[in-house]
Amino acid sequence: MPKAKPKKNESTSDSDSGPDDRAPPPKKSKDSAADDKKSGANSNQWVLERQRQVRINEFRGKKLIDIREYYEKNGEMLPGKKGISLSVTQWKKLLECADEINRAIEE
Repeated sequence: MPKAKPKKNESTSDSDSGPDDRAPPPKKSKDSAADDKKSGANSNQWVLERQRQVRINEFRGKKLIDIREYYEKNGEMLPGKKGISLSVTQWKKLLECADEINRAIEE
């Protein structure tokens, strides 16, 4: 009986390197989308500059901080390819480095 070939190790990386990791924000029902437009803001969304936004999304049960450029199509804001999604751990690490990064910028 031939021996079974060993399975290749699957990656457990949280990177945004492939199409499997890219997912648009979940679709909203018409009623909830209308409610968001009425309120004028989403509590999990912040505008940095024009079309650049920070949003908190969920992918495969994990929260991600998504910093991304958006574009408008048919009156709807859609996520573009340019951006990065950080896990909560990566986000907290970035915040820990913020003071050091600010000092380096000012030099």
